[in-house]
Amino acid sequence: MPAQAAPLDLGTPVPPAAQDAQSDVRRQLAKRLADVICIPASQLTPQERHMAGDVLVELMRDADVDLRKSVAKRLTMLNEAPRTILVILAKDDFEVAKHVLEDSVSLTDSDLIQISRKVSGAHRKVIAQRRKVSDAVSDTLVEFLEEDVVEALLKNKGAELSETAIQRILTVSRSHQPYVSLLVKREELRPSHGLTMFWWANAANRRKILHRFGVTRDVLQETCADLFEPAAKSGWEDAGVRKALQFIERRQRNRAAMERSQYGTLEAAIERAEIYGLDRSLTEEISYMAGIKPATGAQILTDKGGEGIAVLCKAPGLKREYVEKLWRAMKRPLVSMEGEMHDDLARVIECYDMMSTNKAQTVLRYWNWSLTSSLNAEVLRYIKRGVIPREEEFGAAAITAALVFSHRD
Repeated sequence: MPAQAAPLDLGTPVPPAAQDAQSDVRRQLAKRLADVICIPASQLTPQERHMAGDVLVELMRDADVDLRKSVAKRLTMLNEAPRTILVILAKDDFEVAKHVLEDSVSLTDSDLIQISRKVSGAHRKVIAQRRKVSDAVSDTLVEFLEEDVVEALLKNKGAELSETAIQRILTVSRSHQPYVSLLVKREELRPSHGLTMFWWANAANRRKILHRFGVTRDVLQETCADLFEPAAKSGWEDAGVRKALQFIERRQRNRAAMERSQYGTLEAAIERAEIYGLDRSLTEEISYMAGIKPATGAQILTDKGGEGIAVLCKAPGLKREYVEKLWRAMKRPLVSMEGEMHDDLARVIECYDMMSTNKAQTVLRYWNWSLTSSLNAEVLRYIKRGVIPREEEFGAAAITAALVFSHRD
């Protein structure tokens, strides 16, 4: 009777040499399973490929980092790689996962969204830097509001940003200027975003915003020219029509306001302010005669940057000297310690010079429409609480008003 092999003693420690042999076998097996998975589709059935993948997944559970990294590199560029193992590797330690997250073309948007919610910020940053990032994946990445991830996403020309993502980043940009610099370059940025962001942008970014969104309204004016007369005959009873046509019309100064004013002209009111300083009454008079609401005028005349003054003067056709007069009325420094024109005033005058009247009117009218057209009691309650209302319920103008009026330096 042949001798039987001794039973395996599970309690006996495995000698180092045997451990090395086992490790080598594991590496060889993992490599061969990966090789099988990489066989072209014409030579391997999908069923066998997925079976090999299932076995490899189990083998990876106890594998060391070097082995997992090796498998990740091997499978990354394979179009037919089983998604199960790719997702597992994508959630692995960063040094393993980065190879899959950077280059794998097999991961779907659904995979990337699932992965994004279960990994570290370093993983999410790599996802944000992928060659193509859909708006759905971007939405998920932006939810975490990790500065390096969001900045990577904004720098990525292959990333798509939804309105939801833009709005979320825009809100946070009030306290993070790098977002402003990156948002200004994004194609998805709308006038409502840019001209809202203006109020907390630095000088360089304000110039870019005015250059990009300070446009003419020629097509709007030509398209709607015949609607002003019937709207006037109806007594401007439709508030929505009145606000829209006020934004579109060519004439900036409010003639009715000038006729009612004790100063008679916009120039005279500013000259008065230059001598006695701005108060609430004069701010309201200047605002009404310039064709804007007092809330818009107050926002411009209390803004620390001052570029809004250039727009306020250029839009109604005020001469350049009135920039300086308003500057003096606001008690801003006119000259530097060296006796030269103060840098802030020089910057604002440069801004005045670079804009045409028509383009300045577009900016001023947009500010006036966006800051005041939706200021009802409900929106004001949102602003007092520092909460941003939902655009689908209140519109873009309400969002702008809430973001601007609730912002504090």
